[in-house]
Amino acid sequence: MLDSSPVVAVVAVADLDRGKEFYGGTLGLKESGVDEPGGALYLCGGATQLLVYQSDFAGKNQATAAAWQVADLDAEVSALRSRGITFERYDMPGVTRDGDIHSFGNRRAAWFKDPEGNILNLVT
Repeated sequence: MLDSSPVVAVVAVADLDRGKEFYGGTLGLKESGVDEPGGALYLCGGATQLLVYQSDFAGKNQATAAAWQVADLDAEVSALRSRGITFERYDMPGVTRDGDIHSFGNRRAAWFKDPEGNILNLVT
């Protein structure tokens, strides 16, 4: 059943070469080596993957498209900032913010966008 199957996040980009530069270059994700016509499949932690594919509908989603659970949010934010990533700042009920990092309960998170405007998230 689905509860024991790995999930693959899927993100649309308007320009696949630009998408590969961002996800492979800027974010440092490694391609799986699997041939994906019209897209690129990246390996992430555990058995998770991220499929980036070309679509005319890229960047239309106004919600979080993919999230990475990280051990050290501050270090990840700092590393991505050094690669030119700009983080989003949201005002949400019950959420406090310290710079780019949002806190709610015992969770902390930071959001950023890819070149198409897809919203991506880091969370602890």
